[in-house]
Amino acid sequence: MATVVKSFTIDGIDAIPVDIEATTLDIGGNVSSVSIIGLGDQAVREAGDRLTAALIHSGYFMPSDKVILNLGPGDLKKRGSHYDLGMAVSLLSETGQISPSLNLRDFIFIGELSLNGVLRHVNGVISMAAAAGGTYKYIVVPDENAREAAIIDNIRVIGVHRLRDLTDILEGIVPIEAAIFHKENDSDINEEEIRANKYDDDFSDVVGQEKAVFGALYAAAGGHNMLMIGEPGCGKSMIAKRIAGILPPMTDEESMETTRIHSIAGTYNAMRNLMRRRPFRAPHNNISMNALIGGGHDAMPGEITLAHNGVLFLDELFEFSKHTLEALRQPLEDKIVTVSRVNRTNIFPANFMLVAATNPCPCGYYPGSRCRCTPKEVFNYRKQMSGPIMERIDINVNMHPIGLNITPGRKENKSSKTRSSAELRERVVNARRMQAERFKGIPGVTCNAQMTDAMLDDFCPLDSEGARRLERAALMNSYSPRMVKRTLRLARTIADVREHENIMAEDVKEACSLKVNL
Repeated sequence: MATVVKSFTIDGIDAIPVDIEATTLDIGGNVSSVSIIGLGDQAVREAGDRLTAALIHSGYFMPSDKVILNLGPGDLKKRGSHYDLGMAVSLLSETGQISPSLNLRDFIFIGELSLNGVLRHVNGVISMAAAAGGTYKYIVVPDENAREAAIIDNIRVIGVHRLRDLTDILEGIVPIEAAIFHKENDSDINEEEIRANKYDDDFSDVVGQEKAVFGALYAAAGGHNMLMIGEPGCGKSMIAKRIAGILPPMTDEESMETTRIHSIAGTYNAMRNLMRRRPFRAPHNNISMNALIGGGHDAMPGEITLAHNGVLFLDELFEFSKHTLEALRQPLEDKIVTVSRVNRTNIFPANFMLVAATNPCPCGYYPGSRCRCTPKEVFNYRKQMSGPIMERIDINVNMHPIGLNITPGRKENKSSKTRSSAELRERVVNARRMQAERFKGIPGVTCNAQMTDAMLDDFCPLDSEGARRLERAALMNSYSPRMVKRTLRLARTIADVREHENIMAEDVKEACSLKVNL
């Protein structure tokens, strides 16, 4: 009878149980061979050689019979090298090389084996530990992943360095209680984690550009998408990089979801706590559509999923390929992205705030006297951004160069008022607190930008003057119905920042002024 142990595979950001079965067959000829079945990828198929070397270097042997390792269910695609440890345990138990004193059904085994039997760090451990919690007693992971797995409270984590360390635990040579990883006993001071939760860039560094700063404030307060247009050096990137620092702290649920995503993608560095700093992703403009949206051979999360619960910054927006930008339509609207392949369909979360910056033309100086572009060049440059994408951006700000005062000992635009990130963050947090109370009990809605069309009548009523202003702006600027509704959501956010109980006419006016046409 085959020996069965448990592991997990990753599907999207969720973990699905996998049975690892091992058996040997005497087919004559005294020739050892390893066959791994169960719809595995290249990493799984190569596990046979890793397994053979790891067993031998750990003081065990590879049976001379035919070895069959099955990863079930057989119709579910398996990817990754983290099945190695489960394969080794099931084979050692099946061949009688170890006699576990503990019930293997209480364990989840995760880890890649090196050729000398040392376990290597793997991705996705948090999702696996979360799925195992409450069902299994223990999860065995490489010692480099122990802190990460210990984030989950309802399962005991065993971090091992070598295969032999694990077999000693299973056979009772090392008491299992001594092998369990305890967070409270982990006294290492992770300075990197402390630094990671602080933002070095502050809005007090921004001189002038008051309209753009207020646009950033409203974007952060309501979760709105924002586009800044202006000449090179006017401060677009400077403002964008500071927006993440004024967003409200993540909730525990958001932190867990964000940490799981980055654990699967391999961008989480095994800090002992959940990620508390909101992601800020800034991909280069030559990024492929699969890298931005998600996909590839193994359907991995893209940049929009890595920016989930945070900010996706697209600098030099019109330098991105039109095909890539058009792929943002559905995620911007639905806050999820569906990646379909022949054998599987993955749904990744993509609730990010889009912040974009661009020059007005190829040379960057349109419509000033320094511009060298022809009208056709300007038109071709701007047509990279289609109308449907522009409609999904709530705040558009035209920025102009600030004046310089280079007199020694004096700052640029010294008379301009600057606002610190702490001051802006306080206003954002207050506005978000109002929204949390407003949307209490409504699943999936935490900020104004997430309101459905049906909710606008209840939460965004206008007085007669506000309605007239919005209607006049819509007629003058040819707003589509979607743009009208997005402007209404923005007006609700401006009212929240100003602590207005109802949307005032001045809030509508401000919202319309932040919707400039390209």
